[in-house]
Amino acid sequence: MTSTTRNPIRRAALAVVTVTAALLLTACGGDGEPASSASADASGGGHNAQDVTFAQGMIPHHRQALRMAELAADRASSAQVKDLAARIEKAQDPEIEKMTGWLKAWGEDVPEEGASADDSMPGMDHSGSGGMAGMMDDAEMKTLEKASGAAFDTAFLTLMVEHHEGAVTMAGTERDKGRYQAARDMAGDIVTGQTAEITEMKGLLAGKS
Repeated sequence: MTSTTRNPIRRAALAVVTVTAALLLTACGGDGEPASSASADASGGGHNAQDVTFAQGMIPHHRQALRMAELAADRASSAQVKDLAARIEKAQDPEIEKMTGWLKAWGEDVPEEGASADDSMPGMDHSGSGGMAGMMDDAEMKTLEKASGAAFDTAFLTLMVEHHEGAVTMAGTERDKGRYQAARDMAGDIVTGQTAEITEMKGLLAGKS
């Protein structure tokens, strides 16, 4: 093989090495900047204490609403109440999953199953017979569990109106004071959706009177 034949091969090999090295440097960003940026995104950069408070309080709040809605399948007599309960489950279960993901990404505690909003937010004022922000107490939940038929429908609607009003209050605070855009967007959806359901439930209650 002549030198004129070898030189193009050497030049091609050197070009490959040079391009590969450049790609590696770009990927590493010198000090791993892209990796650190991805980590910042995964850790929920741009959130504040209000976002954490919102998620840690709304998760148990939603869980209680789901427990109430699940009771409707067997105990409610009204098709409208059953339909409303099904819509509540469909809307709130995915929101619990999203908020759980945020808290994990932020390195914050996720409320345990069975925890109340009071347990999740011990520094807040939880005065009031229904607990913080419309949460039902044990006695109210037991009353609902024992009811059936028309009595269940009335109890469910009455308690869920209060529950929704609490959620709207919590979501309004998040929308005004939160920083994490996805959380603020969810809060806006909660305000809109649950305010409409409150109107619907009050209409159903008025029809029973």
